[in-house]
Parts: sequence; structure tokens; C-alpha cells
Amino acid sequence: MTELFKEPFRPQYHLTPPHGPMSDPNGMVFFEGVYYQFYQFTGRWGHAVSRDLVHWEHLPLALDADELGDIWSGCCVVDKQDSSSLFGGAAGLVAIFTHYKEGLQSQSIAYSRDNGSSWTKYAGNPVIPNPGVRDFRDPKVLWHEPSGKWVMVVSVDKRVHFYSSGNLTEWRFESEFGEGQGSQAAVWECPDLFQLPVDGDSGHRKWVLHVSIGDNEETDGSTAQYFIGEFDGRRFVNDDASGGHIRWTDYGQDFYAAVTYSDIPQEDGRTIWLGWTSNWKYPFAGPTEPWKGGMSIPRALDLRTAADGAIKICQQPIDELEQLRTEALRLTFVEAADQAVKLDFQGTSYELIATIEWEDADMIGLRVLCSDTGSEATVIGYEPANQTVFVDRMQAGKSDFINRGGEPFHFGKRFAAPHQTAHNRIKLHAFVDESVVELFVDDGETVFTTLLYPSPGSHGLELFASGGTALFRTVDVYKLQSIWK
Repeated sequence: MTELFKEPFRPQYHLTPPHGPMSDPNGMVFFEGVYYQFYQFTGRWGHAVSRDLVHWEHLPLALDADELGDIWSGCCVVDKQDSSSLFGGAAGLVAIFTHYKEGLQSQSIAYSRDNGSSWTKYAGNPVIPNPGVRDFRDPKVLWHEPSGKWVMVVSVDKRVHFYSSGNLTEWRFESEFGEGQGSQAAVWECPDLFQLPVDGDSGHRKWVLHVSIGDNEETDGSTAQYFIGEFDGRRFVNDDASGGHIRWTDYGQDFYAAVTYSDIPQEDGRTIWLGWTSNWKYPFAGPTEPWKGGMSIPRALDLRTAADGAIKICQQPIDELEQLRTEALRLTFVEAADQAVKLDFQGTSYELIATIEWEDADMIGLRVLCSDTGSEATVIGYEPANQTVFVDRMQAGKSDFINRGGEPFHFGKRFAAPHQTAHNRIKLHAFVDESVVELFVDDGETVFTTLLYPSPGSHGLELFASGGTALFRTVDVYKLQSIWK
């Protein structure tokens, strides 16, 4: 039997469960020096903790089903002032989640007086009964300082509802957002609401409303989008008055249900999230045993004015991941012209940072997890003429699976995104981890998260250019040590 956490395709620095299926991240909160990472585990909340968002300890299930139903997605907050009167004047953790039973979805809470070791369901559950709709789930709660209230955003079909509360147990409906806004391809799920500075200016902040979008044919699976606007404690107003502009979160196919950590200390200053690395088209179809699913690396968020003038979310890997770096390969001024440049490197869990310049090339990029013959690889590239960055897993390994509907489907696909560069230069920052590739382009202006299942021995790394010449000014490759000891 293969040793646990050393199985084929097991990511070595991404959070995955020891056994069974991991899906939506839930209850993400920082409290007394610990990051709490709950997650969907067959209608219950799995439980992991970390002190650095890199090394994780798995703990027993936190929330289990009860007479009100299964425990679906939700969040946690620190009730610092004991507004709920559940902690005798002290601070404590409150989980807000969706109860699901016989098609009915409602919002409930639980609380912990011992730093998340045990949980008590609130006797007055549900705190928000179902208002007569089918889809009513995934609450995210934050403290809104200007209004002095807790605010909840919860998904309702292809919209979100906002509620407010002074005590986390009694909630008032405030408003709805979503009709005619952004992508309406499928039900919205796992909403989040947070504020970010624009271009690093703490005096210029905008609100971001983020929603994931369920499985559908229009986007060929599940995906996610976000809106930028204003929020006054009651209503969200989209800066795009028409509502027609769609801002995609991630251009791969495997980043879903992302939500931010609550209560990160103000002195830290970051807004951090992570997402589930899969897709509701094929949620647990991959050839992995004894686990299914996992999380992306944590990402720090900011708003930035891009080269095209649009304000967009930028996602960057957290600095804490640098502690995993071990062996390094550093190259400068490597030229590629219509032929792959094979690097003296073999690996399946590593970080790569490449800065590339060009004058006349049609395509430039990287080939990761390459076979010896070059017939198998995941291709990361940029096409200057049409200003498109892409990740291609068409020839990345295993690709024939059974989808959620029980039908065969081909997993291989090329993912592309528009991306403007400045001065014919691009920075590609990739995290490769056995069966996951996360790509951050130009400090996170464009991001891809992609699953793949390479053949044994596909450990190579190549640089390439076609239709002209590219200069790889710097290439830094770091092997990353496993977090599973």
C-alpha cells in the first residue's frame, strides 16, 4: 500500500484531505494565532488548522448533520465583543452555515467556546428560515464598521441577498443584487463581500462582490466572477451601471467556491483567499485515491488598474510559501527560437518564475511536466499578436473520465485569456504540484488554475518560442519541499 500523502498525483504543498472528498472551503477564519480551514466533506465540515497557511494539521470533523439536515457551506467569524451573548462577555467563534434537508435550505449557526475544538448548535436554529425559494445557501458574514452591524451575503438562484444583524442570531433582509448582472449562466454560489485598496492606496478602496457559478454548458462547467462597486451596509451598487461586463476570476477550469479568511489582523493588512481545485462538471472524477479534491494555494488580493485601464482583482501567492524553497536553478539571458530549450531540471513539485521578452515571436512560453520524448506536456504560453495568454492541457496525460452526469468526456482542453503586456515583456509565475498547475501572469493580473494527471516520468521542463525569437531574461526554478512529514 502506498504511504499516505505519497500516492500518485498527490499534491505535496497544497491542502488535500487524508481520505475522502474535499470540496468547498468553509469557515475560514483567523483566531488567536491559528488559521482555521473548514471544508465541505459529504454534507459535513472537515477541519484543518495552520499557523502559517502552509503547513496544515488535520483534525476530526467539526460539524456533523443533525435533525435539521446536512451542514452545507458557510463561514466563521470572531465575535470579539460577544454581540451574540453566547460567550459570557469573552470572544468566541461563530459558524454560520446552510442547513439542507429534503430540498429545503436555511441558515443556521453554531458556536465554539474552546477555539474550535468543539461546537454547539444554536438552539434557535435556523436563524433565517427558507423564504420560499429553492436555492438559498452559502452565507458569508462580515462586520460592517460604518453601520455597526453584521452583514450577511447569501446566494439565491442567480442573485444574492443581503441581511443585517446586531447579534448574529436575529437577521433582517436588506436588499437583493444580481438581476441582469454579469454572467447568468447558472446558479450563483459561495458569495463573498470584501473591501480592497486600489493600486495600493488605502485611501481609495472599493468593494468586491464575488460569486461562483454552477455547472453549465455556456461556460463548459462551473466558474466564478466578481463585481466591483460600492456597499453602504445595506445595498451593493455595481460600478458597471449596465451590469453587462463580466469579470472572470480565474481562466482555468479548476478554481471554485473561493472565499476570504475572516479576521486577519489589521497589522497584517492582507486579504487572503483560496478555492477548491476542481469543477462541478467533473467534481470527483480524477484518478486519485484515497482522496478526492483539494485547495489552491492561498492568494493575497488587491485591486489594480491594468494596462487596458480597467480595475481588476489581482491574485498573488502568499509570501509564506517561499519557506518551502529548496534546490534552485537560476538562468539568465536564455534565447529560444523555433525550438524547445530543454532545461537541466526534473521535478513535479516546484515554483517557476520566468521573465520573457520578444520582438517578432508568434508564441512564447514554457512546457512543464514534459515526457522524455516531448509528446506529453502542459503548455503555458503567450501569443503577442492577439494578446492572449493560455494554459494547454490537451496533451498533459490522462484525459478520459466520467463527468458528473455519468457520461464519458475528454478532460483535455486549452484555456485562454486576453492579457495586455507592456514593452513586449511578460512575467510567468507558475506553481506546479504533481496534478495542479497555478499560473500568475504579471504579478497576478491574469490567473489560471488547472488540474492535470501526467504519466509517470513526465518530469521535464522546457522553454520555447515559435515564429521568431524570445529572450528569457531570467528563469528561476525552486523545488518545493513537501508539507506532509
